[in-house]
Amino acid sequence: MGKRILVVDDAAFMRMMLKNILTKNGYVAVGEAENGAVAVDKFTNLRPDLVTMDITMPEMDGITAVREILKIDAQAKIIMCSAMGQQAMVIDSIQAGARDFIVKPFQPERVVEAVSKVLG
Repeated sequence: MGKRILVVDDAAFMRMMLKNILTKNGYVAVGEAENGAVAVDKFTNLRPDLVTMDITMPEMDGITAVREILKIDAQAKIIMCSAMGQQAMVIDSIQAGARDFIVKPFQPERVVEAVSKVLG
């Protein structure tokens, strides 16, 4: 069975795009969340192998969600996704504990490269 991935983004369209890229490459989209609070909840229940996390979301942003997930599981593997390839946000994400960063619009090759690298 493929590695299980939780897809987190406030835009349903982005979640669908990401899920399509992942499933075409043998991964299993085990769940999705529309904000950080839901992501933390789903992470606790689903225990995915990897989380793709949007940065800018309502209720709880991605960086806060990364910190919360890492409190639950210090070994959690998280890749940040953002339309804003802003240097400061990339640095904040990595400092918060994200393992990699992908920029929207998603380039399928880059998504697969990041996911396979992080999952080792």
